[in-house]
Amino acid sequence: MNPPPDLAIHATGLTKRFGGTHAVDNLELAIPKGCVYGFLGPNGAGKTTTVRMLATLLRPDAGTASVLGLDTVRQAESVRERIALTGQFAALDQDLTGAENLTVAARLLGYRPRAARIRAAELLSGFGLDDAAPRQVKTYSGGMRRRLDIAASLVATPEVLFLDEPTTGLDPASRNQVWATIRALANAGTTVLLTTQYLAEADELASRVAVIDHGHLIAEGSPGELRAAGGTGRLRLRLADAERRPDAAELLHRLLGGSGPGSGSGSVEPAGSDPADVTVAVADAARATEAIAELSRGGIALTGFSLDQPSLEEVFLALTTNAAPAAAAS
Repeated sequence: MNPPPDLAIHATGLTKRFGGTHAVDNLELAIPKGCVYGFLGPNGAGKTTTVRMLATLLRPDAGTASVLGLDTVRQAESVRERIALTGQFAALDQDLTGAENLTVAARLLGYRPRAARIRAAELLSGFGLDDAAPRQVKTYSGGMRRRLDIAASLVATPEVLFLDEPTTGLDPASRNQVWATIRALANAGTTVLLTTQYLAEADELASRVAVIDHGHLIAEGSPGELRAAGGTGRLRLRLADAERRPDAAELLHRLLGGSGPGSGSGSVEPAGSDPADVTVAVADAARATEAIAELSRGGIALTGFSLDQPSLEEVFLALTTNAAPAAAAS
């Protein structure tokens, strides 16, 4: 069966074993063209193994995968012509300059000498590395090396780019620079499959997110959909009278259910530095509204309130904690 034409990546029953260990087990993926697709999972979840199969570097033991409609096994060479892969560690020659690294990459892809130098200059400018171009890469910061590594993947502009944990170990400023690069690529039409353990990264960049654990896909959707499906949110209240906090906590716990701290809906978080603030777990917005009305009827005045969905990090932790344990390889 031919994969749908609107999909950049399509996998069915994708499986990879190492000895008796299922690194990837019956994985299903459907990634639309032109999006940033976040691929999340803890260490050993199977993220890198999946990327290596999709990028034709590993042959699956079962199932099929296609990239841009091309079978990753039967048409591997054609797939490679249309994709790029940036791994977890920069694939650069530390003793060459930034310009030399990109020029060599261009020459290896068939550019003539002058065209290779022009393409290298274009990429160095586009990635904000003009000033660093004549310096050896070993003098670069971590963020600069990562940008140069991604630039090397884009000498021939790919239709699909696999980024395997591209910001691991970077400081916040360098991470933001890489994020800006990824956004620019997606805006230009490149499909980006982004593996990451940084939940903020997926939230910031990805329009769709998949969560994998122990080789299994355990959740998929937009960040908002995953939060909505994550269950318990938080109702945050600010009391007009901090001395009424025990009364408010007892009433909220009784109205919203639960059986104590950490039990889910109805669990009131311990008092923080401001005794006028109350935060309670709540799974249902309608019940939260009823609870606020009941506080008013009970004479407990509020000066403000908000209802927040669970964070993507909370959803991720809940999903991966509850996933069935099994041995897996990354």
